Amino acid sequence: MTVGELKREVLVRHLETWAPAALHKRRATYLHGGADADGGALAEAALRVFAEQSDLVRGRELTMVAVGADTAEVERRLAAVGVDSPGLTVHVVAGGTDARLTAALKAVGAARVPLLGFFEALDPLSPESVAALASGKPAEAIFALAPGAVTDVDAYRSALGEGGFPLVAAVELATGDEPGELLVFATTQGKSLEAFKETLWAVDEFAGVRYRDPGDPERHLIDISLTPHPGPLRREVLAHLASVGAATVTELRTFALTETVYRAADAAQVVQKLVAAGAVTRDPPAGRLGGDVVIRPSA
Repeated sequence: MTVGELKREVLVRHLETWAPAALHKRRATYLHGGADADGGALAEAALRVFAEQSDLVRGRELTMVAVGADTAEVERRLAAVGVDSPGLTVHVVAGGTDARLTAALKAVGAARVPLLGFFEALDPLSPESVAALASGKPAEAIFALAPGAVTDVDAYRSALGEGGFPLVAAVELATGDEPGELLVFATTQGKSLEAFKETLWAVDEFAGVRYRDPGDPERHLIDISLTPHPGPLRREVLAHLASVGAATVTELRTFALTETVYRAADAAQVVQKLVAAGAVTRDPPAGRLGGDVVIRPSA
């Protein structure tokens, strides 16, 4: 399996989760940026998810906007899907994603309705484009960045945060020791990040493609599994505790969700094992390992 196939699986599964929740508010917008990057294959896959949920869209308004530089092939692919639902509207906008994004979103009335953006093989978006994306209520975006396109992941995350996305997580799609494609997820809502993390680990295992946590100094490759190897998270939790001195279990769960490739539940399991091994201490020293229990590095 390839990185491209894994990326498609993550996108499709996330859309299948996002669309029903977004359409509870009766209107929603999906923006596919860089729609011409792969000949329009991923944009077509996204539209097929919506077309197959025609009953869900009926009586509601779901708008898909595909933006790219040269959109002729994208238009052909999307037209071939054969959308047959009055509630599903598709617009194709040429002229470049960053140049046309803000105007495209404004034209379809995307502000203050659920908004999801997916962007492939693009340079970092301008602050104006990021702010336009963050105007959705709620808003979320997935960025698929080529290997080496972002050399400072923390700075990239900070830029998205300054643009209106308070929660940002990243995962590297790796096939070996060399840098892999980076998948960055940004959102304004905690439960959206939790849903995306569940999608990441629930996809079928792809032989030859594994995850790498950008924050892991040892760059450990992690097999895709519902029960991922805890080694990188263990190291990152211990490093975080050494930096902050102490943290509650709730704070460590939040750290794992927002600062690593792992889920909050993974952090809870790692903390239990660290306590049992004597690598950390807890206060109070006995009882249930609840969210308010304080964890410190062992002396």
